[in-house]
Amino acid sequence: MSIRVVIAEDQAMVRGALAALLAIESDIEIAGQARDGREALEMVLRTLPDVLLTDIEMPEATGLELAAEIGRRRLPVRVAILTTFARPGYLRRALDLGVSGYLLKDAPAATLANAIRRIRAGGRVVDPELAAEAWTEADPLTDRERQVLRYAGEGATSAEIAARLELSEGTVRNYLSEAIGKLGAGNRTEAARLARQKGWL
Repeated sequence: MSIRVVIAEDQAMVRGALAALLAIESDIEIAGQARDGREALEMVLRTLPDVLLTDIEMPEATGLELAAEIGRRRLPVRVAILTTFARPGYLRRALDLGVSGYLLKDAPAATLANAIRRIRAGGRVVDPELAAEAWTEADPLTDRERQVLRYAGEGATSAEIAARLELSEGTVRNYLSEAIGKLGAGNRTEAARLARQKGWL
């Protein structure tokens, strides 16, 4: 019986290459290809694949947000993150969300196919060097601080962030102030940059 896989990746060339590589495997079937997080979730709900293979940073929703939503809905879909970001903070959050795989894009194609098989069988596959680093430094940010800081890092004003998240401007400023303090940054831009480098955004 084929392992049905949905691929979520915003770069068309990478998405097509992954689909072509995996389609060569006799026991893997590509159930769909999505170019952003929202399309990926719709595809997962429609096709209920065995495995969602997703990038982290995508428009509409990140791979980590997709994993959280799949967990919240208790869908019988295993999530494997495939990314260029060898950031311990990302891996730590992925594991906390119950992600079954965390692989880097420079891994050989055979490694990816074997990882998907192991994940489908109920195993967990994580890049070993990254796994060792993941527990060296804890993420100090709350979910709300992370959300506010992400928008700030994209250049949004406190008023724009408040409107998006349906919060008061004062509350947004408080969250930003907390995040800046926790990260030892000089301002919101530096805080967002530091958090992104650590994989906490």
